[in-house]
Amino acid sequence: GGQRMKIVINDDELTTAVLKILKYHPDNNILIDHFLVRAKEAEVDAIFDGKNVQIMGIMEHIEPAGIHSGDSNAVLPPFTLGEFVIKQMEKFTAEIAKALDVRGLLNVQFAIKDDEVYVIEANPRASRTTPFICKAYGIPYLNIATKVMVEANTLEDFTMEPNLEGYAIKEPVFSFHKFPDVNKELGPEMKSTGERIYFIKDTLDPYFRDLHKVRSMYLRR
Repeated sequence: GGQRMKIVINDDELTTAVLKILKYHPDNNILIDHFLVRAKEAEVDAIFDGKNVQIMGIMEHIEPAGIHSGDSNAVLPPFTLGEFVIKQMEKFTAEIAKALDVRGLLNVQFAIKDDEVYVIEANPRASRTTPFICKAYGIPYLNIATKVMVEANTLEDFTMEPNLEGYAIKEPVFSFHKFPDVNKELGPEMKSTGERIYFIKDTLDPYFRDLHKVRSMYLRR
């Protein structure tokens, strides 16, 4: 859940963040990465059977990179990413699946800056977006992935045609009303406790436009 992750913009903030981590975990290793300011974030869910890769879905986050994926509103399929970027993400996902020799599900998160695609992390497991994509597309991907994992079937045994008109939005659910003292500012640490699905016909939908204003708020910081 991104516990104790922090975005810092100067040496003083870096020192404060490191000392805070060491206070609770004095023997812990600390990983420092370069942060891509104003980057987009997207993620790919896939199934690999040892030979073929099935891209289940690609979701583009409304909030910029830096907000935990569990706390981001995400749109299926992507609403601004071009074909060049999408092809890169699909290519990297397939290469990672083959390199890890995954059997079953894989989730890869990406940051996109100036059409350059960066891998944030790869998780060879079912992610929180897996059941969302199954419901949005009307395809039993979890059932298929399970059969692939136990080598009962290969991907070639299944027909997978998405059934979605328009877009599906994954919206996080928060329980701040039950925890009034919790810091409500969103960042790398996950704070949502659930999610819901919302279907729209196109990106002119007022619901989507309201959510998209949130991205503008973060980019002004």
